[in-house]
Amino acid sequence: MAISDHSATANCGSGDGSAGNHHLISRPEYVPNHISDPSYVRILDTTLRDGEQAPGAAMTTEQKLAVARLLAHLGVDIIEAGFPCSSPESFNAAKAIASEVGCQPLFADGHVPVIAVVARSNKKDIDTAWAAVRHARRPRVNTFIATSEIHMKHKLRMSKEEVVKTAAEMVAYARSLGCADVAFAAEDAGRSDREFLYHVLNEVIKAGAGTIIIPDTVGYNLPCEFANLIADVKKHTVGAIIATHCHNDLGFATANTLAGAEAGARQLEVTINGIGERAGNAALEEVVMAINCRRELLGGLHTSIATRHIMAASKMVAEFTGLYVQPHKAIRRTQCFKLHESGIHQDGVLKFRGTYEIISPEDIGLSRSNESGIVLGSSEILLICCSFSGRHALRARLLKLGYDINGKELDDIFVRFKEIAGTKKNFSNDDIKALVNHENVQFQGIWSLGDLQVTYGTNGFCTVTVKLISHDREEKIACSIGENPVVAAYKAINDIVEIPVTLKEYVNSAMEGIDALASTRIVICVDSNDTTVQNCPTFCGSATGKDIVISGVQAYINALNKAMYLKSSSVKISSS
Repeated sequence: MAISDHSATANCGSGDGSAGNHHLISRPEYVPNHISDPSYVRILDTTLRDGEQAPGAAMTTEQKLAVARLLAHLGVDIIEAGFPCSSPESFNAAKAIASEVGCQPLFADGHVPVIAVVARSNKKDIDTAWAAVRHARRPRVNTFIATSEIHMKHKLRMSKEEVVKTAAEMVAYARSLGCADVAFAAEDAGRSDREFLYHVLNEVIKAGAGTIIIPDTVGYNLPCEFANLIADVKKHTVGAIIATHCHNDLGFATANTLAGAEAGARQLEVTINGIGERAGNAALEEVVMAINCRRELLGGLHTSIATRHIMAASKMVAEFTGLYVQPHKAIRRTQCFKLHESGIHQDGVLKFRGTYEIISPEDIGLSRSNESGIVLGSSEILLICCSFSGRHALRARLLKLGYDINGKELDDIFVRFKEIAGTKKNFSNDDIKALVNHENVQFQGIWSLGDLQVTYGTNGFCTVTVKLISHDREEKIACSIGENPVVAAYKAINDIVEIPVTLKEYVNSAMEGIDALASTRIVICVDSNDTTVQNCPTFCGSATGKDIVISGVQAYINALNKAMYLKSSSVKISSS
């Protein structure tokens, strides 16, 4: 089975320090265990699987579908859509992605990504995984089992012989179901005995694995070690694509991924913004832009990623998960393209940007005007709020900021804009982005905020009265006291919803100015009042408003709604 398609990619490396010329690169025909172009690197994005395993990063099925569509637009070769056996919600989301994103082209380039899911090496997991993706045009099942001594002894409690037998048999079983594209991951390969690792890999290749994944599961390897590991695996195996899967515990995820590619790996597993378990994974934007910028030192390696969509994907994932990017994140963070503080840097950049800029913002979906810091003054705010074409004017501003928003979503943002505009003299780009973020993380929930009354002073406890409105329009009111308004409000909400909740994280920030908008991100733990419980499910909520307390309350309600939505939607797995 081989299907050819073509996608555009931006390329950095014109020699002047900028992003270089944009040109078309042909995507090779997809064959599971072979790539006709030896310099072509497949990109597997695991944001919807490994990325979602970051604490509090759970997404709804609708949000996962939106991310999957954007990943297809980005040109990702393989979308790892989830771990279907982990929950009915994960199964249903993966199935929806396989049926919509994995069946027909969604965009003009004609690209249809492979849709992959993860399964442990047992028949139940593999049956569930295959049921989730079998309707895709190019489905894949990724099986895995640990191969390091520490994992085999303490986690699996299996002998080496048992691990080899199980790994090979389960790959063969996945193939027997009709899945022509089966991958195998040797969990903790970076700490595995080399000879044993080679043996396992060769046995799964014989059983039908077309891709062998070499994970640095705990982010332990140095780049030189990982490069040697990939080179040795390439030397001792034949008949399968070698893939990397690197974690960032020591900060080497991107470096190890690039070292692996240089040593012969031709599938790189990454996530948007580098999100994932513990310290996260190799970041797609870092890996792809490094390949684009330094391809001459990487043997001419290239991808089919349309890098101009990187910013849109990064924003969407940050907004849906509530895991916002740190201020100086490589590639993604816009400070990289703002005017340099140093006078020496300013002098060079003003004369020729290539003196200090190795990536053009346009190549990742930004324009320089996006970050100019232009502020909407009172007259422009009035024009947007009151004119007949106000929505059009707001949409034009949003387009300049990289948001292509229309329909009901634009209407909702316009309503929020008018509500807040009455209390603000100026609106900065960051204020508008905060409004977009607030709307993007909303979904139809069980509870909405009806009213909030706060009484407090310099002495004593605060008193807060909260009115919540249920999805069937029932109103409930509760009053509580606490050492500050947010704590008191959360107590009152807990009295209404009556589910055990522990607040794990609370982060509040505001833009500059006395009338700035406040953004709040929280993470809650449900089903346990013991903050030491490690396996307690966590859910993230975010909100933006003109008042710190209100944004904190709305974020809390959003997290509760997400928790209740995901729990209620995990009742039944669709088997059709």
